[in-house]
Amino acid sequence: MRVFTSLLTPAEAQARYHAALPLRPLETESVGLDEALDRVLAGDLVAEDDLPPFDRSTVDGYAVRAADVSAAAAASPVRLSVTAEVRMGEDRALDLPGGGAVRIPTGGVLPGGADAVAMQEHVGRSGAEALISRPLHAGENVLTRGEDVRRGAVVLRAGRRLRPADLGILAGLGRVRVEVRRRPRVAVLSSGDELVPPDVTPAPGQLRDMNAAALAGLVRRAGGDPVLFPILPDDLPAVTEALRGAVARADLVTISGGSSVGERDVVVDAIAALGPPGIVVHGIAIRPGKPTLLGAAGARPVIALPGNPVSAMVIFEAFVRPLIAMLLGEPQPQRPAVRARAGRALAAPAEREDHLRVSLERRGEELWAHPLPAKSGLLTSLVHADGIVVVAAGRRVAEGETVSVELLDG
Repeated sequence: MRVFTSLLTPAEAQARYHAALPLRPLETESVGLDEALDRVLAGDLVAEDDLPPFDRSTVDGYAVRAADVSAAAAASPVRLSVTAEVRMGEDRALDLPGGGAVRIPTGGVLPGGADAVAMQEHVGRSGAEALISRPLHAGENVLTRGEDVRRGAVVLRAGRRLRPADLGILAGLGRVRVEVRRRPRVAVLSSGDELVPPDVTPAPGQLRDMNAAALAGLVRRAGGDPVLFPILPDDLPAVTEALRGAVARADLVTISGGSSVGERDVVVDAIAALGPPGIVVHGIAIRPGKPTLLGAAGARPVIALPGNPVSAMVIFEAFVRPLIAMLLGEPQPQRPAVRARAGRALAAPAEREDHLRVSLERRGEELWAHPLPAKSGLLTSLVHADGIVVVAAGRRVAEGETVSVELLDG
């Protein structure tokens, strides 16, 4: 039986692992806008055009010279001659004479000489005259050429995960294809003689595998493509062969179960058999997740996660998701967090950092964080959780004390 000779703090484990396994971003590929959502830009995106490409109105109304309506008031509107009308999609060379107004729709090209647009609601009509009932300042209700994006400006930086608004900017600039990082292929393996697939009725002593489905979901959310493998028995040759196949097929390998110290836990020996650098870290001062193993086969990360579902998911966020970010060339992930008061006293063990699942309750203007059951085999503690509170090793948090809650849906 193997035992943990020492436990590294999560920060120490991260530092040692990343030093032993420097990762570079994956190669790039070109995708269309319909495939670009949530993909990570491989390089800075520079605008080749102005956006908008012309001065345009933001409202329906009348294009005017602001100086002509500076004295306008509801009781004494300024009368301007309506000289023309702008039609959508037309780029006629209209010029606005002093003392004149041009009818213009939202998005219409601003006539030469005009520098403001009076909203339709503030304009009356008297025959061929527009009656402007309030003053305007230059630039009011107008978007000038390049006001949104200037040609030559960096619109989006490398490493950005593209959002819906980003796709709109790209479309407006005519960028119908973008260069992004390839999604990392992440092998997801589960091991244990007690496990059966979700579509199988368990016999006495057996459990349906929950880890593969949950971890595959986390991989997708992190920006990777999960590669699922069949459930592995507690057999060293079988686990070693499967891991070798995973190393050949994937950019990053995860296996849950079998990383602890039991006599039948063969995953540790299987990872050691893959070749150098082998096992880099085994045993981390974190709860849940103490038996986590961080290893590698050559330049390929191989991480053994605990078999308990909550432990596996907590360790994924702490150690696997950062690796996926490195392969994508994006910044290290930071969950959004809120401040809340502890619903009861919290205490981390002296030797381990505690990751507590909490639900949030709003009381008036304040949020309260209520700890959920701490057993790592109870997946409902994550199903019902809104976030995680990290309590440093040996620290006590009093009831009502303010804590930071990392939101799970961020």
